[in-house]
Formats: sequence, structure tokens, C-alpha cells
Amino acid sequence: MLEGVWLVHPDDAMCEAFQRRFAGLRGVRVVRGRFEDLEPHDCFVTAGNAFGLMTAGIDAAVVRRFGVPLMQQIQHRIMDQYFGEQPVGTAFILPTDDQTLPFLAHAPTMRVPGNIEGTDKVYAATWAALLAIQSHNQSATAKIEIAAFPAMGTGFGGIPFDEAARQMAVAYRHYLEPPHRLDWDFVAQRQLAICYDGGRQVVR
Repeated sequence: MLEGVWLVHPDDAMCEAFQRRFAGLRGVRVVRGRFEDLEPHDCFVTAGNAFGLMTAGIDAAVVRRFGVPLMQQIQHRIMDQYFGEQPVGTAFILPTDDQTLPFLAHAPTMRVPGNIEGTDKVYAATWAALLAIQSHNQSATAKIEIAAFPAMGTGFGGIPFDEAARQMAVAYRHYLEPPHRLDWDFVAQRQLAICYDGGRQVVR
């Protein structure tokens, strides 16, 4: 399993939401700053769209660092594996050929840029990224031990900071605490965790 996750954002309010929602979960580091200034780590998770068009937000910062050929590799993977449209709730790992950040996880939060408030797409994208990393680590020689996440869905997606942090924390908690059996009680508990904040339904 991952040794830890870094949660990255330049805004104090987002970092405070990360601290609050991820409290008690192991291996969490909140970094107030930009992607460009991160220390070396194993994998950065994107929060883009289903077509790999990385022209704005954190995706554009990734392309500035690694170059347009990396975006083209992502788009070719989407065309080959997903027939041109990668579903939200899926993710894949791509090598970057950069020793200071050797892997990128492409985990779209939306089909096209637009508001996703009131949905579970931040959870779905975070969960997909964690599963893709887990699958990579089961077979690859070069393991991913530290993964860095931006604030998923808070740009064009319009997800409030606290809700994005909540859904991401739920996904990470589920990753750290896998079930030992599957039944309807488990399904109900997981659905409540994803869709409710306390007693208030926030995902429809």
C-alpha cells in the first residue's frame, strides 16, 4: 500500500479543510503551495477531463513541467484503451521519465469542464487513482510510495473546498480500511459515508 499521500493547494482555506477532513488518517501531509514547487515524490494525480485536454488549471501546470508529449501520451492511451473518452471513476498510471517525479496518474473528475457540485465525482476520481496506484504496485518493480493530490474538482468543477476534502478523505479512508466481507450492511455504510456529511445529504 501507499506509505502516504500529500495534499497540495496554495490556499489556506483548502489546506485547513484537508487538515480537518483527513485528521486521524495515516501518512497524510498537507502542503500549502503549488504543484510546481513540490519536493520529489513518486506520483502526481491529475484532476482533469475525460479527453485528456490538459490546457487549464493544474493540468496545464503538469504540461508546462513535462511538455506536450506527455499530454499526447495520455490522449493516445485514452483513444486506445477507452475509445476516446475515459470514464470518470477510472484512472491509469503513466511514466514521466523524470526521476524526481516518475509517475503521473490520470484520474478525470468530469467529462468536460463544468460544475460537478452535488455529485460523488471527486470521491470516484480519488478512489480510482488510489486503485490504479495499488494495481501498479502489485506488479511494477518501481513502486509508488508517495502520491500527491491536488484539491480534486475545486476549479472548473466548482466543488466547495470542504466538500472536496471530505470526499477525498472518504476515498482514502476506504483505501486504508478495505472490507473483509461484502454484504448489504457494508454497502449501506459505504453509501452513507460517500453521500452524507453527518446527517446531511450532500450527494444526490
